Amino acid sequence: MKVYLNPGHDLDYDPGAVNPINGLKEANIASKIGKLVEKYLNAVGIETKMRQSDNLYYDSGYADRKIAVVQEANDWNADIFVSIHCNASGTGRARGTEQEIYSFGGDSELLANCIQSQIVSSLNTIDRGVKEYPGLIVLKHTSMPAVLIETAFIDNSEDAYLLENATDEFARAIARGITDYQCEIL
Repeated sequence: MKVYLNPGHDLDYDPGAVNPINGLKEANIASKIGKLVEKYLNAVGIETKMRQSDNLYYDSGYADRKIAVVQEANDWNADIFVSIHCNASGTGRARGTEQEIYSFGGDSELLANCIQSQIVSSLNTIDRGVKEYPGLIVLKHTSMPAVLIETAFIDNSEDAYLLENATDEFARAIARGITDYQCEIL
């Protein structure tokens, strides 16, 4: 199995959501989790490719970023695409984990349910379920099953604590969800 990992946003250009109290940045958390997921998947023989960039589908205005994430995943013939993010509500009150997919039915939903189950059971996060988001570039333009993971709410103090202190647990849960999916489709 070939897994394309896309930690959300960009360490240089776009930090993503930021915790207003402690300054915790989504791009940094997504990067840490992504690197660990890659390590765990490689350890069990799953081939990975990873790129963290906000140039998702030739939509970047920056001349120095010529590689588009979605096109690279498609060209590599990845079996699945996993984008890792932190959610934010703007109020600091929302909590939990959710998975976003292009549409219900099929392998994307199966993958999302496998990952959601592992994160919620491992970290005891609030289960916000699997949701359809057909307008998201990483879900709309990928040619393989794709999921965007919203690990937890970076602007909620309890969820932010988990994101900062349970990075490894998130990564292990995501990797287990991917291997659960692999077992389901074989």
